[in-house]
Amino acid sequence: MTKMAQPRYCGIDFGTSNSTVAVRKGNDIVLAPVEGTQLTIPSAIFFSFAEGPLFGRRAIQDYTDHEPGRLMRALKSILGYGLFHEKTRLHKQNLALSDVLGLFIGHLKARGEDCAGEEIEAVVLGRPVQFIEGDAGADRQAQDDLEAATRKRGFKHIGFQYEPIAAALEYESGVTAEELVLIVDIGGGTADFSVVRVSPERARKSDRSDDILANRGIRIGGTDFDRMLSMHYVMPHFGLGSTYGEKELEVPRALFLDLSTWSQINFLYSQTTLATVRALRREAQERDKFDRLLHVLEQHDGHRLIETVERAKIDLTENAQTVVDLHRFVPELRIPLNRSGVAKAVAPGVKRIVETISQTLADAGLKPNQVDTVFMTGGSSLMPAVQKEVSRLLKRTDLASGDMFGAVGRGLGLDAQRRFA
Repeated sequence: MTKMAQPRYCGIDFGTSNSTVAVRKGNDIVLAPVEGTQLTIPSAIFFSFAEGPLFGRRAIQDYTDHEPGRLMRALKSILGYGLFHEKTRLHKQNLALSDVLGLFIGHLKARGEDCAGEEIEAVVLGRPVQFIEGDAGADRQAQDDLEAATRKRGFKHIGFQYEPIAAALEYESGVTAEELVLIVDIGGGTADFSVVRVSPERARKSDRSDDILANRGIRIGGTDFDRMLSMHYVMPHFGLGSTYGEKELEVPRALFLDLSTWSQINFLYSQTTLATVRALRREAQERDKFDRLLHVLEQHDGHRLIETVERAKIDLTENAQTVVDLHRFVPELRIPLNRSGVAKAVAPGVKRIVETISQTLADAGLKPNQVDTVFMTGGSSLMPAVQKEVSRLLKRTDLASGDMFGAVGRGLGLDAQRRFA
């Protein structure tokens, strides 16, 4: 009998905010450079009218430099929804958002192949514990959507692994004895939690289902924190909370929620939305705020607006205070921001994270002091508000962490090696 050749494999962590690819290099699993020498790439595509699709930092930079085109971000957050299959106008062509996501997956595949020096036909994709909360059918549809988009880019063998389990596999590669680990993985769009037994001996097992004591997931992540901060601090300067008409009705919040949500911003650049805002402006009590809002929409500046919020949020991971610099939208407008202010604005999201950790421990039949290690991963787990409340719940300050942006990707690569090698 002829022995079948093993498929060449990789792991792909396609994130709401950032993505990575892990490939086999010699005898090791390593993260591939996906943008220049960078091992991570922002999950962004810019459809440049001059050059075609651009990816990652280059995409964001060209958009920021006012190059003509259209920026797409946070596509992972629409998996499982009907919107994912709708077409949108991108320069001279109409593309389904599923094909836009596929272009990004194809870019990751090509960068992985460049690093591995060979064509890759097998992949383990990361997925949150729940793409969509409380809807099992929509959750299955989200995974099916991602699988279909990936298969169209040339992958023949496709597997999935929960992102927190992938993080556990990466953490396990460095342990010397058995541990009971709580994995807290908070990314751009989801927060996932797992209790896993790890050890050097268990790492050699092909089936790890018995080692997973509990896992849960919720749709809370960095993009949600961006939205909460934007709604709390920024949108009031663009009309949120204003009134209009003789009855002084409050302006609908939905418009501002969409302008604060990465995946929804592009859909506001329509003549229908502009007509609605102009009508509101005519009856508004504070017309100057609606002048600002109209300028943002007419100039397609929504992503730049929320990006200033994101930068301030990230700045506060290392600094006690910063400013949300909005001078390009409103002269002289710089909003002071500190950690306590952020904690207040994002408190509903952090509360859900803490509650879900408690539920995950209860599912595993454990008390907080029975966990050997708490391993934090995902960029949003760096937020001081998150770290403070997780430490308070678990009554410990020794929260372990590794590569915040690469742990899941490398764990997926290890899982791909286990499956396909």
